[in-house]
Amino acid sequence: MSRLLAAALTVVAAAALAVGAALGIVALLDATPHQPNTPLITYEQAQQGS
Repeated sequence: MSRLLAAALTVVAAAALAVGAALGIVALLDATPHQPNTPLITYEQAQQGS
């Protein structure tokens, strides 16, 4: 009987660990990285005055 209890507790612990890891991965993927709003390429506009 103790082997059955140990197996059941192991399954429950493994399931809880898997769910926790999955939620942690989803939380990491959902985090938005800091992205500054600076363009990589800028074009200078020519002066059209005479």
